[in-house]
Parts: sequence; C-alpha cells; structure tokens
Amino acid sequence: MIHIVGLGPGHNDALTLGAVKALKNNAVFLRTEKHPTVSFLVEEGISYEAFDFVYEKAETFDEVYSTIADLLCTKGEKETFVYGVPGHPLVAEKSVLLLIEKCKEKGIPYKIHPAVSFVDAVLEALEVDPISGFRIVDALGIEEEVPDYHKGTLITQVFSPYIASRVKIALNAYLNDEDEIIYIRAAGTEEEVIRRIPLYELDRQRDADDLTSVYVPPMEGKYSFYDFMNIVKKLRDKDNGCPWDKEQTHESLKPYLIEESYEALEAIDLEDFDALREELGDVMLQVLLHSVISEEEGEFNVHEVVKVVSEKMIYRHPHVFEKDKDMTSDEVLIQWEALKKKEKGEETLSDSLRAISKYYPGLSRAEKIQKKARKYGFDWDDIKDVFLKVEEELLEIRQALKDQDERHVKKELGDLLFAVVNLARFLQADPEIAINETSDKFIRRITRMEELLEADQRAFQDLQLKELDEYWEKAKKEEKF
Repeated sequence: MIHIVGLGPGHNDALTLGAVKALKNNAVFLRTEKHPTVSFLVEEGISYEAFDFVYEKAETFDEVYSTIADLLCTKGEKETFVYGVPGHPLVAEKSVLLLIEKCKEKGIPYKIHPAVSFVDAVLEALEVDPISGFRIVDALGIEEEVPDYHKGTLITQVFSPYIASRVKIALNAYLNDEDEIIYIRAAGTEEEVIRRIPLYELDRQRDADDLTSVYVPPMEGKYSFYDFMNIVKKLRDKDNGCPWDKEQTHESLKPYLIEESYEALEAIDLEDFDALREELGDVMLQVLLHSVISEEEGEFNVHEVVKVVSEKMIYRHPHVFEKDKDMTSDEVLIQWEALKKKEKGEETLSDSLRAISKYYPGLSRAEKIQKKARKYGFDWDDIKDVFLKVEEELLEIRQALKDQDERHVKKELGDLLFAVVNLARFLQADPEIAINETSDKFIRRITRMEELLEADQRAFQDLQLKELDEYWEKAKKEEKF
C-alpha cells in the first residue's frame, strides 16, 4: 500500500489529521525536502528519505518524475509507506499522476490523503473567487499557452530568475511592459510575500524559489481571437446586429475578400508594417464573417476551419511532426506536392491541372498550370524554345489581324500571354509581380509627365502624341534604376 500524502502549502496547520497519522505510522519518502512543512516532520521526530538526489542526476523534470514513480512502484510491490508531496497530491503534482498510472498497471494499492493546496493559499492571499474565472498553467510550458484576458491566470513553478524571464518574454507577446501582475512567494506560510509589480520587473525579483508563483489578473481593453469572433457574431446578431453586416452572404462578400487580400499585399510591398497589421486584421474579419455565416446555415463553424487546416499542416509536414529525418527545402516541396496529390486523389496530370482554382488571377493560374506540367516532363529545357514560341504567337496574332478574324485574334492573344508567362517562369520572375511593377512604373512616369507639363504651363489633353512622347522620354530619363 502506498499512502500518497499532501503536505499542504507550507504551514503545519494545513496538514490534515489523516495525513499526520499516516506520516507518523509509516516509512516516509518525500519528493523533495525543500518545503516548509519538512521542519515540522523533524520537530515531530518523523524520519524520511527525500528524492532530491534524483533532480541532481536527471536532465529533465519529466525524467525526474518518471524515475521517482519507478522507484516507488518497485518498493510498493513489497512494502507499505508514505509518499509525501507539497500541497495537494493531485494539484500540479506530475510525479503523483505518473505514480498512480504505474500503480494501476501493476495492481499496487494506493490511497490519496488530500491536503490544502497551494492554490487554496494563493486564492486566500489574493482574495479571489475562482468561480469568476481562474486557470492554472505551468511556467515550464508557458510558451505554449494562449491568452485569456477574462480569467485570472496562476502561473506555477516560477522557481528561478531564468524561469521568470521565460514567463516575462512569453507574456510580453500579448501584454504590455507596464501591465500589472502579482508576484507570490510562500503563500499560506509565515513568510508569505505578495508583490504587485509591472511585468517588466518580473525577472528582477531576487527571492524566486520553489514556492514562487505569478498571478495575471483579468485584463480590460485586450482582445483574443475568440473575443474577435464574438464581436463578429454580435455584428451578425439578427436582433441587435448591424443592418449591413446582417445582410451579407458568401456571395456578397467575395469582392471584399479579394480587396482586403490585395491591400495586405500592397502593405507588404510598401514594407508598411503598421498598415500590414491592419490589413491582416481585415482579412481575418472576412474569414470570420464567412465562418459565422456558415455556422448560421449549419454548414461548419470556425472551430472546424481551424481543425481542418491544422490537420492539413500536420499531415503535409511529417518531417516536423514525426521527425523521421531532416530535409532540405527542395525535398520539403517535393514531399508537400506528393502528399497534396494523395490527399486530393490526384492521379494524373489532368487531375492536377483541374485542381488549380479558376479564381486565381489569370497570369498566376497560367504559371501554376505550367509548373504542374513541368513536373510531369511536359516542358522545354532551353529558353531559346520559349522565345521561339513567343515569336510564333506574335506572328499568329498578326495573321489573325490580317484575316480580320476578331475571335481568332482574341484566342491568339491568350496564347501569346500564356507563352509570355512561360518566359517569365524560365526567367524566375513572378508574372503578376512583374506586370504590377510595370503598372506602378507607368503611373510614376505619368505623374512626372504631368509635373513637367505643369511647369511648362501646358495641359496633357492639348498635346499631340509626338509631343507627349517627348515628355515621356524626359520622365523616363529622370527615373533612377
């Protein structure tokens, strides 16, 4: 029989009568002797063995807890004893969870002796009622946590300045330097310390030890992803929502999704990161609007959107999530395409080509089609052949014009554009970016032409093309390359 005993938060008054009885009547093993209650055991003449030596040999905490559980199980198969841990045995005590799991596997009887948890002591010290919203997280996994501004968050195991620094950096991702947090040490003992400090001072506290925690209170004026989602739902509320937002459908919102995406791309090109932050928010708004509309129609909700894309990323990145082997960037792309084809059931080139959306901009769609064809070996090897194809299509347009066949002219123009996209691909130039840069250049030169015309007190529309060409050449020469 293994008696798993909670030693409370640190004061012997918090020990239960059952715990004291078990401690006095059995051999005692402690996860650590670095706990205030241990001095009470010494005063009462209760001898013990501690597992602090395991911490010194192990490389990770997981290894510590697993080793302790194995040692206790081996002993528990033959003996009855007490395993004592700080606080409550089932609150933030991983060694106990591992021990219980192993006891069940081996059929070893055990009994939990509850105690006052350090969480109880913290709540009392802070005078916080957890029913209003409260969560507990481990500082050792703080980088994986996400914010919940509506609930108080207790961060445990802030046992050193280094861990405090990790916590500060993680919280800084969504809190400001000056936001107030509460530093808690030895809650529930005579040495209890409660300090309200700005976040930036967290790793400057010199008394951090095994009894240190940090409390992040609920914050006003901050918004999480789910806050944003609820704002969108409120905009769509049939009784109290916005009249315009309530009228929108998937179809009516299509132009806005395209528009916001292009505005985000423009911010990237301009390297305007304030604008990019705003435009990405506008793109996210469109994603949530479509998700909320689908939820209203019983099709899917945003949680399913996140689930599908998460599963897709995990499936297409086995080199990350399964860690079979290290891969180069080129190998990753090859693997991505292979997994994508398998996922979508693409067995032939025509399957792959039909899978390319018709709603891509024309030049981008043409480029993607050509890249797919190349993977199946249907492509030129020499750029000379690409130039010949461009020249051939030009000749065919001239012939169609000569024949006055308007329908044929348009067809040949499409062939010419497709050939030019091929040329761009061979030159490793994105055709969409190239044409947009040329359009921007055209606007810049026209703007400069108008400035020159104004300086000469002349009007654009009053000049002949030959004269305009002269101003165009002036503007062109002034441009810096």
